[in-house]
Amino acid sequence: MKFRIIVSFLAALGFTVPTPAAEDEVQQLKDQLQQLRAAFEKTRREQEQQIDALTRKLDALTPKPPATAASPAAADAQKKLEQELAAELAGPPAAPRPTNAERSAPPPIATARAGTAYMNLSYGTLIDAGWSSVPNPSAQLELGDHDPIKRGFSLRNAELAIDGAIDPYFKGAANIVLKLDENNETAIELEESYLETTSLPANLQFKAGQYFTNFGRQNPQHPHAWAFVDQPLILNRAFGPDGLRSIGAQLSWLAPTPFYSELFLSVLDGQGGTAFSFRNPGEPDEAGVARHAGRATIERRLRGAQDLVFVPRLATSFDLSDTQTLLMGVSGAFGPNDTGPRTRTEIYGTDLFWKWKPADAARGFPYVSWQTEALYRRFNAGADPLAPAPLRAENLHDYGLYSQLVWGFVDRWNLGLRADYVTGNHATFDASDPFRGRRYRFSPEITFFPSEFSKVRLQYNFDHGEAFGSAHSIWMQLEFGLGAHAAHKY
Repeated sequence: MKFRIIVSFLAALGFTVPTPAAEDEVQQLKDQLQQLRAAFEKTRREQEQQIDALTRKLDALTPKPPATAASPAAADAQKKLEQELAAELAGPPAAPRPTNAERSAPPPIATARAGTAYMNLSYGTLIDAGWSSVPNPSAQLELGDHDPIKRGFSLRNAELAIDGAIDPYFKGAANIVLKLDENNETAIELEESYLETTSLPANLQFKAGQYFTNFGRQNPQHPHAWAFVDQPLILNRAFGPDGLRSIGAQLSWLAPTPFYSELFLSVLDGQGGTAFSFRNPGEPDEAGVARHAGRATIERRLRGAQDLVFVPRLATSFDLSDTQTLLMGVSGAFGPNDTGPRTRTEIYGTDLFWKWKPADAARGFPYVSWQTEALYRRFNAGADPLAPAPLRAENLHDYGLYSQLVWGFVDRWNLGLRADYVTGNHATFDASDPFRGRRYRFSPEITFFPSEFSKVRLQYNFDHGEAFGSAHSIWMQLEFGLGAHAAHKY
């Protein structure tokens, strides 16, 4: 019984409890027990000596009462004082030993105080100014929602970004974007609002809310992180003006490999204009009929998992040398579209990013980066015999790529060149649809960064497409940022 008590006492102090079969460990335990007993006895004797000394000093300073009448009140006061002195010398009382039930109970939930959490708040604006040989650039040339919208001045992205710690288990982020249309009327959208876990086991992380889907390199990025003024053509074709974003949830797993390797799976609601190739009702024509890919759309309600959008991705990276890094990824997106009761869309993509930066680079310069993405979309379009030109059911195939090279040649300056190409199969569709047909674009640019909070960019575009021929545009972009903004993924 005594041995069990001693073992429990040692376990509470952090010592390892030995097994009966381990002779050496048993001897070590006995030695430790002897040392603890000796230390305990020494401390007890020292405290008793201190108590006796203080008591004698107190007796000497306290007037003696008459011998015939001892005061009960004075005796009680002296006894109380002695107890307080002893307690002060002994230190705080030891915590009571936990019972078996308390040992097996789960740990209490930690409560995060507001003072221990952090929150970043920032505001950033992109202002575009320029000219195009096409009177209305947004009709055929600049199809992205954050691209320049007209000749002269345009403001297509003013972003309020918030991120921070929610509690010990979650962090959150939100991006609220304001933009001006062609008539300088303000529109507002909740671009992202989501939470992520911070402490799941097995290298897992969970994310839920409204967010840009993790497909490829550029789709998850906000416009202020782009290397060029406008969105690549193949991303316009596959994901539409807004990019692929929706309400949903994502589970990711960081694989235990010697190099970075992470697997993602998003499950999205996939409805609306931000899910361009999926349950997207499209835009109304002159008669007020909502159409997409020339077809009148139907309302496909969510009946089950088959009506959700699934987006898997595998990303990996390698250090080729002390100065070079290579990142690669493959992605997919699969779900229904609104041109028929059983029509579906499949999108496949692969991406590559390479960067060179010397070990002695100052403030990130010089550097060279190369980024490429290739996508293929198979859009199963339904029949529309009532269309102005009757359309049959068929598969629309679109594919293309962009490749961009950026050279940070000197501190705060970079030069870039991007080439875009996109095409599709010949099918029965509206010939004026800007999201079909063959086209290409070449875009050189130069950017100056006065500081990490601002930049000035000048870009020229040469566009050629089946629907509009050749076009020339030149754009200047000014960006400024206020406040603390979370770091971007590399």
